[in-house]
Amino acid sequence: MTKKERFRRVLDYFQKNQPFPQTELRYKDPFELAVAVILSAQCTDKRVNIITPDLLKRYPTPHEMANAEPHEVFNYIKSCSYPNNKSRHLVGMARTLISEFNGRFPSGINELQKLPGIGRKSANVIAAVVYNKPTLAVDTHVFRVSARIGLTVNAKNPLQAEKQLVKNIPANLIPLAHHWLILHGRYVCLARKPKCNQCKIIEFCKFKNKTV
Repeated sequence: MTKKERFRRVLDYFQKNQPFPQTELRYKDPFELAVAVILSAQCTDKRVNIITPDLLKRYPTPHEMANAEPHEVFNYIKSCSYPNNKSRHLVGMARTLISEFNGRFPSGINELQKLPGIGRKSANVIAAVVYNKPTLAVDTHVFRVSARIGLTVNAKNPLQAEKQLVKNIPANLIPLAHHWLILHGRYVCLARKPKCNQCKIIEFCKFKNKTV
């Protein structure tokens, strides 16, 4: 099977069976999504969704969070991973948003990465989810699943994987592909014990020919 054919069949399956995939992070606006994305680093979406209601009730806008101190924000997020760093990132993100962007979220990847706590992966998530831009965030799930299926070949890091995926996925499907791959990795193509017997795309997956 050629790479082009593999991409086509994988994308066809997801389009038919998961036509409207969405992030599992709960948010109402770009600011809330940015907060959730910063908190989600090495933390489950489930845990983030437990933390954000009280946090955002106390700091509902960038202005309120910009006026806070990191140690104050820490008290609301201490149950997540790396709360010290994330509390500084959240306050820094809000302050930078006010000082450099007049409180309005930018849509460009480079501009988004100027916000503390927002790296390329997070910027891609925000650009795709909020602005429907053809950007694809590669986290550990996406990196693993795309390699196993055979959508990426010898990608040594997330950026290399991102470039291969974006090159071979139609622009209108790129914002959806992140969700398809991450959800497949989260619930079916698990890191340690992939559920190959439950996988609906196994017939065009390279991993099926390897020892699990």
